[in-house]
Amino acid sequence: MSKRIAMFSLFLICLVNARLLADPGKSIAWQPWSDDIFARAKAEHKFVLLDLGTEWCHWCHVMDVQTYADPRVIALIQSNYIPVRVDADARPDLANRYEDYGWPATVVYNADGGEIVKRRGFLDPDEMTSMLKAIIADPTPGPSVTAEEQISFGSSTALSPDVRQKLQAIFNQSYDWEKGAWGHGQKFLNWDSVEWSMRLAARGDQIAEKMARQTLDAQLNLLDPAWGGVYQYSTDDDWQHPHFEKIMQMQAENLRIYSLAFAQFHDQKYLHAADAIHNYLTNFLLAPNRGFYTSQDADLVDGVHSADYFALSDADRRKQGIPRIDQHEYSRENGLAISALAFYSQITGNSEALHQAVSAANWVISNRSLDDGGFRHDKHDPAGPYLADTLAMGQAFLQLYTATADRAWLTRAQSAAQFISDHFQNDKIPGVLTAESGPFSPSPEFDENVQLARWANLLNQYTGDKSDRALADSAMKYLATPAIATGHGIDVGGLLLANDEISRPALHLTVVGSKSDPAAGELFKIAMAIPTTYDRLDWFDQSEGPPLNSDVEYPIGKKSAGYVCTATTCSLPAYTPEDYAKRIAAAIRRSTN
Repeated sequence: MSKRIAMFSLFLICLVNARLLADPGKSIAWQPWSDDIFARAKAEHKFVLLDLGTEWCHWCHVMDVQTYADPRVIALIQSNYIPVRVDADARPDLANRYEDYGWPATVVYNADGGEIVKRRGFLDPDEMTSMLKAIIADPTPGPSVTAEEQISFGSSTALSPDVRQKLQAIFNQSYDWEKGAWGHGQKFLNWDSVEWSMRLAARGDQIAEKMARQTLDAQLNLLDPAWGGVYQYSTDDDWQHPHFEKIMQMQAENLRIYSLAFAQFHDQKYLHAADAIHNYLTNFLLAPNRGFYTSQDADLVDGVHSADYFALSDADRRKQGIPRIDQHEYSRENGLAISALAFYSQITGNSEALHQAVSAANWVISNRSLDDGGFRHDKHDPAGPYLADTLAMGQAFLQLYTATADRAWLTRAQSAAQFISDHFQNDKIPGVLTAESGPFSPSPEFDENVQLARWANLLNQYTGDKSDRALADSAMKYLATPAIATGHGIDVGGLLLANDEISRPALHLTVVGSKSDPAAGELFKIAMAIPTTYDRLDWFDQSEGPPLNSDVEYPIGKKSAGYVCTATTCSLPAYTPEDYAKRIAAAIRRSTN
């Protein structure tokens, strides 16, 4: 009986919404963000209300069904506000500006573009009505709107010892030893923190290894048992209450980290997790044109929690339907997928994954390229370009080079770096801006600069190009500023990784021999499968000419050989996969002691 009541209630909700949508006078006429939105607000003597959400967001759907269908809310918005709705996935500039507010985020501006209030998450009809009335009565900015802190930037390209120690203390103290992962409330695999703990574990830190493995094991609870792929996070400070949306960044980073975990710990359950994520990407987010879609919704029916649905088998789910897939094909999300698939293929030897990565990269090049090495976000961008798209594709190109030894990918990575240097830097502050322009003054974003510092530093080691290192240094000057470095709560793993890498060369593995020689190919497979994300992997085939970075001269013999180079030395040649694997393992041990 309860199921019948629930279905009848759902029918009534859908019926009411259908009627509201059919009558423009009883529904909100959402507008897209536009350059003239504040001029319109001034001319009409109205405020601007921004509803920033995503297609996969459960609570965004609930607000549509409840809050934005409430007659009181509709009347207040129609008479006093210009309602603007933006998909956060479509606008990285706005998403980065309000990322701390989560989705949905509700922001109200005056006609001059000044923020009056910023609200996080779901607002019920009473809360929304009260807020809208209060703004009309007194449009003074509320306590959620604070002046931006004026920061004095230094010239250091590395964390000071004191700041580094503070970040490591935050990393250690914020770990949840009872349940795993860092922090409380929402549980998910924080990929940078897990990667940092794995790096420390490789250096013999047993406590860090326990952190990594406990979190990796707990995250398996968020792996969809029917379709594969990972849910976004779990609420209630445990791993048993998932939000069921599947977002590309979560899929890609989990695929990468579980691949790395399998390589480092040799645990089959981590390989199983990576395989399951790869299967989900193949079966649900891979577009017919070989690009990748963005996400899959949390709800089968908008606004209705779907725990019962996701408890079903594959066949029983399909009888009811499949949650909506966001079929936008953004450069950023494709770059994330390409990098993860290429890395997964290196560790596992999965040729299908590598083929998918190469095909997607070629699709993005054909359909999203800008002049001079950059990338659009979508087919037609309302704004942009955005740093995230070219950065993600630059990372993808570098990962494809390590997986294929095809120099064309390395050349594309260089072009992406040059585009970023030309379009996303300014002379006033260090760091790289999130967008070239936009409705608000673009500024650097923390996570993007962490990723940029790591990528540009590694790219420099492949190319020897000083401009690549300058790009990494610019990001690190921003990140190493104490107010920036310590101002992001427990999210410190990525910065600790970037700081660790900027201070030392990557492990350098080179195979010397013809790419048509099967023996050289076997040596290259050994080099690809090492358990690290900070390595430089080259295949020197004399017929292709000298490497881009000729910092090491290798003898050309009759037999293909593998070499291992560190900061000061290179190994003797290894002619068999077994010997090469031993030399690599020994070099890793020396570099971590």
